[in-house]
Amino acid sequence: MAQNPSSSTFVCDTSVIVDGRILELVKKKEISGKIIISQATLSELEHQANQKKELGFAGFNTINELRSLEKTFDIEIEFKGRRPTHSEIDHAKQGEIDSQIRELARELNATLVTGDKVQHEMAVIEEIKTIYLRSHEIPSELGFKRYFTPETMSVHLTENNVPKAKIGKPGAVQLIPINDKKLTTNDVRELATEIVEATERNSSYYLEIDKQGATVIQMGPYRIVITKPPFSDLFEITIVRPIKKFSLEDYKMGDKLKERLKTKAEGIIICGPPGSGKSTFAAALAQFYQQQGKIVKTMESPRDLQVTDEITQYAPLEGSFENTNEIMLLVRPDYSVYDEMRKTLDFVVYADMRLTGIGLVGVVHATKPIDAIQRFIGRVDLGLIPQIIDTIIFIKGGAVDKVLELRFLVRVPTGMVEQDLARPVIEVRDFDSNGLEYEIYKFGEETVVLPLGGEKGAKERKERDIVNTSLMEGKLERALSRIVRNDFTFEVTGNTVKLFLDPRDIGSVLGRGGSNIKKIEKQIGMRIDIAQSDE
Repeated sequence: MAQNPSSSTFVCDTSVIVDGRILELVKKKEISGKIIISQATLSELEHQANQKKELGFAGFNTINELRSLEKTFDIEIEFKGRRPTHSEIDHAKQGEIDSQIRELARELNATLVTGDKVQHEMAVIEEIKTIYLRSHEIPSELGFKRYFTPETMSVHLTENNVPKAKIGKPGAVQLIPINDKKLTTNDVRELATEIVEATERNSSYYLEIDKQGATVIQMGPYRIVITKPPFSDLFEITIVRPIKKFSLEDYKMGDKLKERLKTKAEGIIICGPPGSGKSTFAAALAQFYQQQGKIVKTMESPRDLQVTDEITQYAPLEGSFENTNEIMLLVRPDYSVYDEMRKTLDFVVYADMRLTGIGLVGVVHATKPIDAIQRFIGRVDLGLIPQIIDTIIFIKGGAVDKVLELRFLVRVPTGMVEQDLARPVIEVRDFDSNGLEYEIYKFGEETVVLPLGGEKGAKERKERDIVNTSLMEGKLERALSRIVRNDFTFEVTGNTVKLFLDPRDIGSVLGRGGSNIKKIEKQIGMRIDIAQSDE
């Protein structure tokens, strides 16, 4: 704070009203006399409150408390200045409101009290007396923390309801009441105001999203979501935090998977249902790559991954991860973690970053591993998918439940007969057993995701092939009985029968212009390749 000014008149700008720090100065008797709140500040707070943003209500709360302090402290609250125009309010971020507040301080020969660095510097340039309140470096202790125990994953506070908490670990969570006293609207609002004020005054807290009826704040390990009407029907605060920070060694993974993550996997998708521990695993993987001597960054909104300071966490630049991507391409990390991919743009940005050669770890909500791949279908070209994704890690109950790998080749899809139906096929295989789980390919205008059952399906297909071979023998004997005079043998490979014939029978089976062989193929439903028998 600057030296105590001689003036006994103080003009507060919006920043110290919203974060409530003007109250601290009054209570500590560091300022006394007239405290002026400009009409510009009131208009800005009113605009934010009408937008159902918590910043506006936090400012109102501070002003009301200042009014109550008039009775016991040597202060007098006044409202002065002109009301800004609608255009000036819309351009508040460009400095229109701040300029009006400085002008009011100049006219009254008052001291400007601000927590805004730019506002302070402008006041110094314009030779206006000013007190600058820097952001606290030490996080504040807040009332909601009393609801947390070491085992608490999240706290749910809703008006007209008792406070509840989810306690346990992913896969073993219970929702239990914290106490039997229902929260009033004022109870929830007071907590919301306290949270917003603390965010504004602490440099380590971030207001990630502030929209009409919804506010998202990252407060150290706590991710706080505040909702109110009209967005939600009730005033609600949800506070989530990780209960334990894991390393990759804490997960039961085989050496084969560890080696793949270390040396080969560069297009990784971590998926699982909500609350399964995806982000916790992503943070552990980020730390793993950082410890391997890699440059690692994250892209998050909100920035809630629990990683060390060596890993820089990026938010959407000017509200868009597309802009963040441009900076990321200049920074050129070895690996980047893209948390909470949901929108089409997220998948497009993931593909763009991966194609530039950056190792990527994407986090996606999915109830089954294959769902993570299907989230990309229709959003990026099908042929790009195996180039940008090589490993799918499905997290369930806080553990690695299943791992899939993708391969790309050109062949006839399973179940098709004709060789001229060969096309690009994406094979999705179980990483441990190498069993073929799915095939993905284009059939006309449609994209086919064909389930094949993995290891179990391979066993069933083998048993089915034995039965089919027996049936095929009967079909061939009936089809060739009037044409072939000598013994024949055959092998079935996929959708093709390789028929071994005596040289004297080959011409009869082929027929003029291949007419006979075409009829036989139609009868048995498979392609026939003819070869000369050894005998």
